[in-house]
Amino acid sequence: MELAINNLTKKYGSKKLGLSDYSINITSGILGLLGPNGAGKSTLIKMISSISKPTKGSISLNGNDILKSPNYIRKMLGYLPQDFGVYPNLNAFEFLSYMAAMKGVGGKGLHRRIEKLLMEVNLIESANNQLGTYSGGMIQRIGIAQALLNDPKVIIFDEPTVGLDPEERLRFRDLISDLANDRIIILSSHIVSDIETIADEVAIMKQGELIVKNSQEDIIQLAEGKVYETTVSKSNINNFKSYHTVVSSHRTQDNFRVRYISENPNVGAENVTATLEDAYIYLTKN
Repeated sequence: MELAINNLTKKYGSKKLGLSDYSINITSGILGLLGPNGAGKSTLIKMISSISKPTKGSISLNGNDILKSPNYIRKMLGYLPQDFGVYPNLNAFEFLSYMAAMKGVGGKGLHRRIEKLLMEVNLIESANNQLGTYSGGMIQRIGIAQALLNDPKVIIFDEPTVGLDPEERLRFRDLISDLANDRIIILSSHIVSDIETIADEVAIMKQGELIVKNSQEDIIQLAEGKVYETTVSKSNINNFKSYHTVVSSHRTQDNFRVRYISENPNVGAENVTATLEDAYIYLTKN
């Protein structure tokens, strides 16, 4: 499986750019798509999913031009959009049966497949309840299930863990890890922890452009030697943050223990091992 995106640009009006000359090759496995809000992640995903068309550029899947022939990707696509809606008067079985019909999925094994998916997203016990009674996290899990109904070969999740508690996030990661061997899975998020535990490769975006795509190890290496920790007094913490790129800060009695990125650290600061979050902050803030 190979998804090739070349020189993709999306303009809104005469001035606003959603994507700018964006090129990336994606193969089987899990790609973590990271970027702050407004980076262009959803714009890219909508064009891959054939919901939106680019101003210029090309997208091909296994050599097939999906801008000219969008049905080629649609028949093998599973997609969870960022804003996923349901019919509140339907229960989970009814809703997934409806979504299956929309996708052209049927046959004698459909009920069993829906049942299996509901078990995988931990909703089988509430499957006969109306979706209007579900919490936000439960609706998100229904969204994950519908994306997998047609046994897709290309799966795109846009902010899939919003509303999920830690246990359900772990369940989600285990589920898509099992699917990744012969599929392209794109996991878009601005939450680094959702990416670092599961992605084979990471692509970091900013302002509609691709900053870097590589393995986690190689991306982390870009920030190595630039991450420090130090103690800052309570009275000086705001001033410190105005002059440094702070990753995190934790209060300890009257002081703050601060993790920050710097080419010229303060005297006495401790150099620490970089993480994916450090690299992400380093690349998007500088």
